Parts: sequence; C-alpha cells; structure tokens
Amino acid sequence: MIRLYFLVVFFVELFCITFSGFCQTQTLGFHIVGQAKKVKIPFQVYSNLIVIPVILNDQLPLRFVLDTGVRTTILTEKAYSDILNLTYNKKYTIAGLGGDKIVQAYVTSGVSLTLPPGIKGKGHSMLVLEEDYLELRNYLGTEVQGILGYELFSRFIVEINYDTKILTLTTPEHFKPKKSYQMIPISVEDTKPYITGHVAYCDNVALDLKLMIDSGASHGLFLDENSDPLLYVPEKHITSSLGRGLGGVLNGKIARLKKFELGQRHWEDLIATFPEEDALLDSLMNSGDGSLNSGFRNGSIGGEILNRFKVIFDFPGERIYLKKGKAFKKPFTYNMSGLVVKAKGSRLNTYEIVSVREESSGEKAGFKKGDIILSINNIDSRNLTLSNVIAFLNARENKKLRIRVRRGEEIYSNVFRLKRQI
Repeated sequence: MIRLYFLVVFFVELFCITFSGFCQTQTLGFHIVGQAKKVKIPFQVYSNLIVIPVILNDQLPLRFVLDTGVRTTILTEKAYSDILNLTYNKKYTIAGLGGDKIVQAYVTSGVSLTLPPGIKGKGHSMLVLEEDYLELRNYLGTEVQGILGYELFSRFIVEINYDTKILTLTTPEHFKPKKSYQMIPISVEDTKPYITGHVAYCDNVALDLKLMIDSGASHGLFLDENSDPLLYVPEKHITSSLGRGLGGVLNGKIARLKKFELGQRHWEDLIATFPEEDALLDSLMNSGDGSLNSGFRNGSIGGEILNRFKVIFDFPGERIYLKKGKAFKKPFTYNMSGLVVKAKGSRLNTYEIVSVREESSGEKAGFKKGDIILSINNIDSRNLTLSNVIAFLNARENKKLRIRVRRGEEIYSNVFRLKRQI
C-alpha cells in the first residue's frame, strides 16, 4: 500500500500560500436542513481515509475524502465541473518541487454542496484540478472525486465513529460533551488543528511534539526530523515510498519508536515515518525572515492513529474528544512485501506494481515495477478489490504469497513469504 501522506495537505497549503486571498474570503454556508440538531451520515474507509457522499449543485452525486488538513473544497478533475457548466473565475499554473509547471487549477464560486441526508451548503468556492493529479481513486481503489475539510469542521461539532462508520454533525450550541471521552485541548491555526504528542526513543530520548491532526492522511505518525534537534531516524529503518506529492512519488524512511503518547493513551513499538524531501516542509514552516510562523509543526498524526478511537472534533471550542475504539490495541503494521500497488482501469480492478522496496521479500522474489498482478494465492485479480490486495501485502509475517504477474508479453510467477525489515 502506498501511504497517502502528501496527496492533499501540501498541495492545498502551497495553493493557499500563493493565493491566500481566495482561501480566506470564501463563503461558508453549511447548515442542517429543518429543525434537527444533528445529522448522521454513513461513511466508508479506504486506506484509513474517510469517504462521504456529496452532491454537487444538487445534480451530480460524488464522493469526497473528509480531511481536517484542507482549507477549501477540492474537485479532483475538471471534467466533473464541466458537466455542470460551472464558470471559472481564474486559472492557475502551480509549480511543484523543482519549479516544474505540472498542475493546472481553476477557481469556481457559488457552488452548492449537499451531504445527504440533511446537510446543505451554498455559496462555496471550490478549487478544481484540470486533471486527476492526485490519483486518489487509483490509490484508494474506489471512486473519489474530491476533498472536503475546514468548511464542515468550522461549522459543526464533528464526531467520527470508525467502528460504526457513522459521521455525526451537531450544531455547536446543542453539543454536550460525553463523560466517557477524554478531552484534549487543540489549537486551530490557519484553519488546521494541532495537538501535542509525546515521543520516546529506545535510548530514553523523549520530547513533546506539535502535530497537525490530519484525517486526510493514511499514515499513523509522520515526523520531520529537521524540526527539532532531538528528533532523529532510528538506526534500524527502511527506505520506502511514502506517498505522492506535486512532483510525483515522495520517499522517506520508516522506523519503529519505543512509545508515543496522546493525552492519557499511549502505544509502544509503533511505526513512524520520516520524509527525505524537506524543501516543501521548510517553506511551510518558516517565514521569510527565518522565524517560525504559526504553521510550524514537528509532523502530523493521521488515520492509522485516529481510526483507533471514536473522535469528536470541536474546532470552535479548540478541543478534541477521544474514546478507545475496537482497533485501539491493533498492532502497527507496514507492507512487508515491499510491493506498492495501485488500481487502474475503468473498473479499478487492474493492479499495477508501481514501486518495489529494496531488500524486501517482494524484490528478492523477482517482482518489478510495472508488473500487472494477475492473481494472488490463485485468486484471479479481477475478483479482488484494492483493499483485498493490500490486505494480502500487509498480512502477518511469514504469510506465504503466490503472486502471478504479466510483464510485457511474458507471465512471471513466484512464491515468497512476508518478512519484517524493521
């Protein structure tokens, strides 16, 4: 599984830094239809990301990722807005790392967003990508056409129950805290939520960290080692693909930490990731005179940690409420095959190996980038979802996998066992 660390947050931050006027002046118009005080919305989870139904302009049913790290609504492909004949106020060409002009984006306003069964929003501005640069549908293995964030969290108290897969939106004046939940203060800075976590290494180095809460990232704990002199990558680590950014695939290191504490809860032997590419991080954390701005952070926590709780976000009150969920004690795992796969095709049931980690069991078994998976353990790939494929690649250590692939005009097959590298 490729972890979706950088797909959303960095793109939107870069856009909003460059065009901050647009992000700060958009109209927020969500409300509950009728006299109800709260609305419950079913959601689905893919690679630790929450996907909810959204109807665009009361006509086009779509599915969006719910993302605490995004300021403004994003439509991932212009073809959808063209269907509705939306008017674009402006077009931008946004440069990725290295200065390459790779992203074309448009701004449209006066958009209506409906979240069935009972949330309506009018007068929204929306960022529209000319093409699906983020490839969300390919890396999630399901149809996803957009991203929704701060507009919703700023208006409602948002409860996410990963166990029942129910999203509950409550108006702030009618919210009553639940005694069974632990309250932890957060700070909402420039539309994004930050929380303090505590990390401990095996050599007894320990420190408090400022972390962004990022429900739109699939990782657990993501750390920028350049943000604090005491942060470092443990000696035992692996180098791997971490996710996608504007410039393509981003690489970094994956390691295990002794302990991580969040409020009164903690985990041991958890997985943390450290990006190698820090140029964009530096641009986001430092002001022009070298001082740190309000967006400084040591890293972020994502869906792999959040999904272990029942979570209530109170942006207006700058609080978060946590209660242990069914997955709280679930071990922290990673892809022991070393094979990163994405879904392709109109039905998203063609699976291509897009990366092979060095020294992994998958590499030693002879699999290569570009291979198309035909079957896993004698199950035809057309009968599998991307979630099924990822589950095989993330199974327990020593699990035997028989993978058959098409490589150009040839067929290659081999059997290997999953092995831990960290």
